[in-house]
Formats: sequence, structure tokens, C-alpha cells
Amino acid sequence: MRRIDAHHHLWDLAARPQDWLDGPDLAPIRRDFGPADLRAVTSAAGVDATVLVQVLPDIEETVEFLALAGKSDLVAGVVGWVDLTAPDVAGQLDRLRRGPGGDRLVGVRHLVQAEPDPAWLVRPDVLAGLRAVRDAGLVYDLLTLPHQLPAAVEAVRAVPDLVFVLDHLSKPDIAGHVLQPWATRLSALAAEPNVVAKVSGLVTEAARPRWTVADLRPYVDIALEAFGPDRLMVGSDWPVCLLAASYEQVIDAAEQLTAGLTAAEQAQVFGGTATRVYRLGDS
Repeated sequence: MRRIDAHHHLWDLAARPQDWLDGPDLAPIRRDFGPADLRAVTSAAGVDATVLVQVLPDIEETVEFLALAGKSDLVAGVVGWVDLTAPDVAGQLDRLRRGPGGDRLVGVRHLVQAEPDPAWLVRPDVLAGLRAVRDAGLVYDLLTLPHQLPAAVEAVRAVPDLVFVLDHLSKPDIAGHVLQPWATRLSALAAEPNVVAKVSGLVTEAARPRWTVADLRPYVDIALEAFGPDRLMVGSDWPVCLLAASYEQVIDAAEQLTAGLTAAEQAQVFGGTATRVYRLGDS
């Protein structure tokens, strides 16, 4: 079974400015990250294929990502962006699929974590957009903070035949060693059968730069108990992870955190779940 990095990003600052990188603490990743950089780090870590995830709320970025994926033997899928609040979500998705690399579109994501309304996910227009994503046979990546998990549960229940993928375990406060109410809310979400989750983005939620695998373990153990290995997938969150760890350190941490699983269970976390959920096939 292929080893898959289920969550990473790319950006070209000249082609598409990234205003979110303006903060002084983000200086280490304020540069271009392209396909050659990705191939170098995945090759060193023994990763065979990846899922490229949107960065900006801009459909043109998704157009570019799909074209890149269509010419790549490494990027097996793209989680892109469309305006879920618009009345033409189906048309937006159709446009993406008809363009270069359109067959690599596997899912949609919105930066819900940045929405001031904690109930954004259950707005009628958003739910209509999520149903269009379902009708297109795609999945929806949830990018939430812990206080937004109750609304995520409502949305998941409202569209039970859409598969939701929770990114970064909803960004628990690992640096503060805070488990509750995140753990209870995560378990409530995991109780819904149409949800899977990514073991990703955790090193940047831990204390930098002195995080340890032991800091991450309680959170991953809770996720394993809640979801089980067949509903978890590993993602690097590269290059954002470079704020706290190298690509290889992130993958090594994931290996240590899942060392107690059987070989078959580890294979699910490191590739099987992503392949099944995103329908990556052999591309």
C-alpha cells in the first residue's frame, strides 16, 4: 500500500501573495514552496503520493493546483476551494472538473477557523453548498477550532451522506496541555459515521520549539480511541510544519505515535484511509 501524505500546501509568492504570512513569527516559511521542494522532502521520508490542500479562499488558486496535479505523479489529489455560500456551487465545481487536472479534485475546504460566527457551518446557504459538494461526489475538509466543533457536529448530521474530513484534529491547545472540552467535542464528532480525521498540524499547536512526542501523545491517543485507525490519516501540514519541525520529524513523530498499532492498522493511517476517503486510486 502506498504511503500518502494526506495534507500539505504549496505557494508561489510572486504568482499569488500570501498576506497571512506577514506576521514576524511566520518569517521561516515566507518563501516559495513548489513541486521540486515537495518531491525532495517526500522522497526522503518514503512518501509515495500526496493530497494538496487549498491555502487561500480563491478558486483561481484551485485551478492552478489542479493543473499542477494533472502533470504530477506525486500529487494524487487536490482539496480545493469554492464559495460555499454562493448559489452556483455546482457550477463552480463543474468548471474546476472541466479544466486541466480536473480529475484530481477530491474535496473542498473553507477556512472556517477564520469565521467569526461559530455557527457558520450551519447557515442555510453553507448547508446548501455542502449538499452540492455531496452531489458532486466529493468530500469536505473541516478546518475548525475547538469552539466550532458543536456546529461541525450539526453540519455533519444535516448532511449525513457527505464524508467530512477533520483537519488537524481541530487544533487542540497542545502547548497549554488542555484536553477539555476539546476531547469531549472531538468524541461527539467522531460518533458520526461520516467523519474521518487527519493526524496533522499538531506540532505547530505544541510548544515551539521544544515540543516532544510525549506532548502530542494524549491528543493522538484520544483521536485513535474516538475514530479508530481506519478513520484516521496522516498529513504533514508541510510547509507550515516547518515552524516547529522538519518534514521527516513530523512523519517520524506520527510513526512513534502509532507504533502500538498492528501493521495493518498502521497501513490504514499512513495510506489506506486517505486512499479510500479521497478515492485516490493508483494515480
